[in-house]
Parts: sequence; C-alpha cells; structure tokens
Amino acid sequence: MRIENSPLERKNREYRYILIGLILFFGILVFKQARPYLSGFLGASALYVLLERQMVFLCEKWKFGKGFAATLIVLETLLFFLSPLTGIAFLVIDTLSGVTIDPQKIIHNVTQFAQMVEDNIGFKIFTPENLSFLPQIGTNVVQVLGSSVYSLVINGIVIIFVLYYMLLNYQTFGNTIKEILPFKEENKQILAEETKSIIQANAIGVPLLAIIQGFFAYGGYMFFGVSNALLYAILTAFATILPIVGTTIVWLPLGIAAIIGGDLVGGLGIIAYGFFVISTVDNVIRFILQKKLADIHPLITVFGVLIGVPMFGFWGVIFGPLLLSLFILFFNMYRYEYIPYSTAEPRVTTRHKTRKIIPGYKGFKKKK
Repeated sequence: MRIENSPLERKNREYRYILIGLILFFGILVFKQARPYLSGFLGASALYVLLERQMVFLCEKWKFGKGFAATLIVLETLLFFLSPLTGIAFLVIDTLSGVTIDPQKIIHNVTQFAQMVEDNIGFKIFTPENLSFLPQIGTNVVQVLGSSVYSLVINGIVIIFVLYYMLLNYQTFGNTIKEILPFKEENKQILAEETKSIIQANAIGVPLLAIIQGFFAYGGYMFFGVSNALLYAILTAFATILPIVGTTIVWLPLGIAAIIGGDLVGGLGIIAYGFFVISTVDNVIRFILQKKLADIHPLITVFGVLIGVPMFGFWGVIFGPLLLSLFILFFNMYRYEYIPYSTAEPRVTTRHKTRKIIPGYKGFKKKK
C-alpha cells in the first residue's frame, strides 16, 4: 500500500525542485552570455527543421555516413542561403558607402518642393530647421546596415557549427525535444506540424517573395531611369519583410525625390508603377504562398515581425511570427483541453486539420 507524503517521497520531491532550480539558474547564466548569438542558434534550429528530411534520406536511403551527410547539407546551406544573403548585404553597404550626399542640394530641392506645396495650401509646413535632419539620413542608414551585416556574419558562423551538430545527432535531437514537452502525444504532433509549417512559410516564403519583388522593382526602376536601380531593387526586396509599409518605403520616396528634382513624369510613373505593379505582385504572391505553405493570419505575421526584428535582427522575420504563433497555439491548446465546450482548435495555421491518434495505428484521424 502506498504511503502518501512518506519521508522518501518528500525527499525525492525536494531533490526534484532543487534540480529544477539549478537548471533554471545555469540556464539563465548561459542565456545571458549567449544572448548576442541567439539569432544564430534559432537560425540553425529553423534550418534543421527544413533540412532534417534530407539528412534522413542521405543516411537511411543512400547509407551515407552521418558526418559526411551533415557536411554536405551544411555546404548546401552555405552555398545557397548564407553566402548569397551575406553577399547582398555587403553589396548594399558598398553601394551606399559610395553614394555622395550634397546637403545643400537636398535642402534646396526639398525647400523648393515645400514652397510649392505651401503656396497652394496657404500656410507653412516646412522650415530650414526641421529639414536639417535630411543630410544625416544616409550616414545613419550606413551605420545601421554595417552593424546588421556584422551581426549577420557572426551569427552565420554560429549557424554553421550548430546546424552541423544538430544534423549529426538527428536521430536523438528531435526525440529529446519531444520527450521534455509537457503535452500528450496528439499535442506534441500538432506542435511539430505547426512549428514546421510556420518556419516553412517564413524561411521559404519571405525570401521567395523578396526575390520576385526585387525583379519587378528592378525592371520598373530601369524603365523610369532611376540611378543605382540595382541597389534600390535590393532595398525593395528587403522591404518586403516590413509590416504595413512594405515596399512603399522605397518606391514612394524615389518617386517624390524624382518630382522634387524636376522629373514630374518620371516621379509619377515610379509611384504609379509601385502602387499598381509592385504592390499588386506583393499581395498576389503573398496570397499564393500562404495557401501553399501555411495559411497564417496576417496579423500574426505583422505583429510577429514587429516583435521579432528588435529581438533577433534579420532572423526576427522568421522567429517573431513563430513566437507569437506558439503563444496563440499554447493558448488554444489550453482552451481545447481544459475548458468544457470550448470551440477552440489546437491550431494556428489551417494547413492541417485537427487529428487524433488511434492506438495501434501510426496515422491520425480527424477529431469528431
């Protein structure tokens, strides 16, 4: 017969709490020191989710050694993902560093445009004092981009090493994570599916959308005679990650700058092209990718990016929406499991239907 609250049971409970306290203590110390490299660890985790099946295929289908297979996949990541991304960032920095800014010309052109607007509306909006910030914009942008590229390179190195060892231990890594999750098997499966869908939607969808936007923007900028069209096309591609404003933050100032510079037709053409072509392509491609990868609510993406970019830099585009999605997922799981008659589904995306484990069967069935 079991004796409740026996001395041995109390002692075991005390040891358990002490062990949990030690784990939390050392975990906080490690997290504090590793905070600058957190984006690298999260980036490696995202790539692991995307590349795990390749590792399984190489090791279990083609019988490659784990070390050789992991090396091949890391080289693939370096060649097709990290190197192009870093190269584009360096191109942007190099081009911006070579741009000469004439403060007097900027202020003169903006003042002329402001004078024309003020003459039409009848009162003053701009003064030389509140236009004095304009010459500083270029320098500040270069400094911010330089810092971002440095962080991107450092965390890229972290990604390579962490991803290699994750892949090397692919047989135990996933099982270890599932083992410590305090959920039943159905919810563990749901969590794995949702996490993979969200990462795929952001890690594949965002770069693909950026590339398509960049091509369309480059064609338009070349047609309307924008100098440094390639640079602005790359900036437009990067601007796709910005919530709400998106690519407008690039093509609208370009159009206004052309109008201020005296090219009324070119400036209006850039604005019209940005509004009717670039923005339309953005909306259409986003809709298609959402349906193909994961149908995530737009508000999750918008607020996820707003939360993630300040926390993780570039990787915040992926992990901001992921963190927000996981929060909503756990909230829905709680409602689904513990609130009677709740209509909540333990999902965030709509790619997968709710499923239930059948004893003795490896598949799932829809929950009734």
